[in-house]
Amino acid sequence: MSYLNERVSYLKGLADGMELDANTKEGKLMLHIIDVLEDFADSIDELDDNLAEVNEYVDAIDEDLTDLEDDFYEDFDEFEDDEEEYVDFDEVRCPACGEIIYVDEELLDEDENGEIEVTCPECNETLHITDEDECDCCCDH
Repeated sequence: MSYLNERVSYLKGLADGMELDANTKEGKLMLHIIDVLEDFADSIDELDDNLAEVNEYVDAIDEDLTDLEDDFYEDFDEFEDDEEEYVDFDEVRCPACGEIIYVDEELLDEDENGEIEVTCPECNETLHITDEDECDCCCDH
């Protein structure tokens, strides 16, 4: 039994000891107030029980999530240890329409002249891109 229920029971005992008359306006009011307090105390007890159950559930989910994170990042760390290379892109602005085009840096490095042809996906203009044609409008190259 919760602390609130004990206090409401005490009030009920006081009301019984005072021999409140349920037929008078004041007696009827006091007895109804005590009944409402008892309902509140019961509701709060039920909420406390539900909260405890939810907390247990959240703790279980947290433990499961921690296990998943450990497994995922362990796998990710193994992937990073592989000698995989990631693709770096240069950004180039199309002079015809202004669209920013992302070009694989390695394509420029592999070409003998350091120049490649790219078609703008926005306006279909053919661009001749060299490794000096990096966009200076929106990136830190």
